[in-house]
Amino acid sequence: MNVDVLVVGAGLAGLHTATLLARAGHQVLLAERRSRLDGAIRTTGIFVRRTLDDFALPPGSLGPPIRRVVLYPPSRRRPVTLVSERDEYRVGDMGALYLDAARTAAAAGVRVLLGTRYEGRGRSGFLLAGPEGPIRVRARFVVGADGARSRVARDLALDRNRHLLTGAEEVFAVEASARPPTFHCVLDPALAPGYLAWVVDDGRHAHVGVAGYADRFPDGMRRALARFSAAAPGLDGVQRPAGAEVERRGGPIPVGGVLGRISCVDGLLVGDAAGAVSPLTAGGLDPCLRLSEHAAAVLDDALRAGRPDPLAHYDGAALRARFRGRLALRQGLARVRTPAAAAAGFAVLRTPPGRAAARRILFGDRSFPVSR
Repeated sequence: MNVDVLVVGAGLAGLHTATLLARAGHQVLLAERRSRLDGAIRTTGIFVRRTLDDFALPPGSLGPPIRRVVLYPPSRRRPVTLVSERDEYRVGDMGALYLDAARTAAAAGVRVLLGTRYEGRGRSGFLLAGPEGPIRVRARFVVGADGARSRVARDLALDRNRHLLTGAEEVFAVEASARPPTFHCVLDPALAPGYLAWVVDDGRHAHVGVAGYADRFPDGMRRALARFSAAAPGLDGVQRPAGAEVERRGGPIPVGGVLGRISCVDGLLVGDAAGAVSPLTAGGLDPCLRLSEHAAAVLDDALRAGRPDPLAHYDGAALRARFRGRLALRQGLARVRTPAAAAAGFAVLRTPPGRAAARRILFGDRSFPVSR
């Protein structure tokens, strides 16, 4: 099979890149190992205001807007509440969003192969394993949209993520109530080492999760989630379902910033594979969409020029330079190893400058810094 571009992975990054390339008139094949796009979801699905402003997401697949964030110290006493005058967050129904994005891609001309694994690079093309057997693909370029531990990155000898958090969460429906939609964040290194535990309750669904450095969980991440879920803030009086009514998610989260070398003459990386996740907040949906647009633009240039030179403009090192502040904050958060240290940080957070800094991080206008 001969195509212009092979895209590996049907997350938002891969689907968006494939759609843009197909709309530009190129032949695109997208391979996804899952047999269903609405299963085995890993992301919490939190979209920030800038993403909602700049990208056309189907409103029926988005939960109610959230303006309120509550930050808790390890003791859970005297939390800091921040309320924005604007709608800041909405939680997406990621299964529905993936299906909608796949329909959009197919309508643009992308050939989508589900249940098809990327097996690697051969002498005369790329090897896939589909439901009906092996597939050999000759592609002018390949796009690695295959997650934090990208096999495409390895095959192209590009940079790979080394700094990873791991997360797990439970998602379940909640009954409508008078509770304001709220994002609850608990900063407790004994519970979520190096990151945080959270409850996102938008009045339709509750997301209860923990994330941190895998080797620092004293009794394992799943036990940490069970312990947190039993007494998670913001859900007093909520009837929790059991069994199949609770969706469980989990996976690695790259927080080392955009990787330096994310392209070569044979292709490039997008989304988690490129490290396109905020080092501080671990948010990846806004970066994946913005970097995908940049990726599609340079690939379109290369395909029209008939040579790979434009891919040199897809430079992770140049983007990485704009993340110095967030990388420094990530390093600082990683060093907070005891509840006492986190409590001391909250003393600063309760001051006017501390609250102002938190508002800039949580309600700011910055987005992923892509420019051509």
